[in-house]
Amino acid sequence: MTMDITGTIKGIKYKPLFLDKLKEIDIKEFNINEVPATCLLKCENNLFAVSKWVSPKRTRSYPFERVYNSLGISKKITVIPIVKDEGASGDRDFIQWDTVSLMSLLDVFVVFAYYNKAEINSRNEQKITNQQFNNKYVIAKIKEIEQYHSSALHWNLNELNVSFHDILDKAKLAYLKIERTTKVALHNISGLDNFKEKIGKDVSLFMQFSREKAQKAQGREYVTLQPKESLSTFSKAKITITNYLGGQYFFTVDEIEIVKETIYLIEGKHSQNSLLPSKGDIKDGLLKMILYCNLIDVKVNNKRIKSCPVLLLTSSRLTDSMSSLDTKQKRDKYFEKNKFSNSQKTMIETLITEANKNNFIVKLIYSK
Repeated sequence: MTMDITGTIKGIKYKPLFLDKLKEIDIKEFNINEVPATCLLKCENNLFAVSKWVSPKRTRSYPFERVYNSLGISKKITVIPIVKDEGASGDRDFIQWDTVSLMSLLDVFVVFAYYNKAEINSRNEQKITNQQFNNKYVIAKIKEIEQYHSSALHWNLNELNVSFHDILDKAKLAYLKIERTTKVALHNISGLDNFKEKIGKDVSLFMQFSREKAQKAQGREYVTLQPKESLSTFSKAKITITNYLGGQYFFTVDEIEIVKETIYLIEGKHSQNSLLPSKGDIKDGLLKMILYCNLIDVKVNNKRIKSCPVLLLTSSRLTDSMSSLDTKQKRDKYFEKNKFSNSQKTMIETLITEANKNNFIVKLIYSK
């Protein structure tokens, strides 16, 4: 039997604690290509948290970790390439509506950026690497955001409606120039024209086009077990989240468990060789927790049900299991038994405090 879960998000309330300390950079020294993945940007009297994506595709390079690290600052900006072409024999990824919608939901301003420099990949001369954003363009957009007094949602929609075609044209010219200078064949440029045509001048067309692709990806992921997922059951389920923008997110929940009148939405992160999954993996999971913690009107196959999010950390090196619902004494015994270092203990205790503040559960269990 298939299980379709639906839910709505009207707004986000969440207190992040598992944050990295961010380096502060002045706008005069700012170069998007040289700054850390997430940093603080000082513009006159304003302080922004700026994160950057290295691909428009959400499954590459932990972009959710980068965005998560910016959530402690009230004004957040993320820089996303609208397209990334790695060469005709490599990938070409386009930005998706649901990425934009998710950023809007988290109140993150998106700078839709483009690459204007690249080098030949020394390991594969049919591909390009070290792609660089047009830094002047990114700074100009950040300065616009500094003067912008409406919400991230309004900015993001306005950029899609007003500037998107212009940015695509810039990206197209930049890639033609990169192709000429590197002499590496890139994907046919008509693909960018097709993308531009498909999304039209109307955001709703972009939404529809991206949604169809996301639904297909959701369907593919539903039948695929990722290498980093090690679950006690294979009970993947589709979850479709609608927000007040009409944006829809098509996710698969790694695992679900229904106990009495509650559905547990379980996001699993696994480590084969370490006691714990990486920080990047954990933060990727936390961004899902932010969504699941703010779900209302949750239904399973159209029947209303209570929901509880669970971040499940599994490892082949753990012994027994532990939960954020356990007492401090029981947790300490677990840490001792599994020979956790002080930094690992601190990390899990911070995670547990975040879970308790935001009403989700953290579990650690042994799994092959």
